[in-house]
Amino acid sequence: MSRSAENTGFTCLSCGTEVRAQSGGSYRNHCPVCLHSCHVDMTPGDRAAGCGAVMAPVAVDHSGKKGFVLVHRCTACGSEDRNRLAPDDDMDAVIALQRPR
Repeated sequence: MSRSAENTGFTCLSCGTEVRAQSGGSYRNHCPVCLHSCHVDMTPGDRAAGCGAVMAPVAVDHSGKKGFVLVHRCTACGSEDRNRLAPDDDMDAVIALQRPR
């Protein structure tokens, strides 16, 4: 699958937002409003995960190569993934993930 085929808009399974494709050479893998994702990949871009469940944002981390990343955990199978923050992500939602619980 080509990167342009992966970079499509979608309806967020968590909040229902109609999310547009990411511009600027990257592709979107989570909702910029609620930060949730969908469990579709085993490795980035392969679309091999049969789960398809919602991936909830559980933390924000920092990587030397990628910068700030969201840590997502699948609500069905528990699989975790890390996704780079997007420029239009809701920063209030990002900050809320960093607060002690």
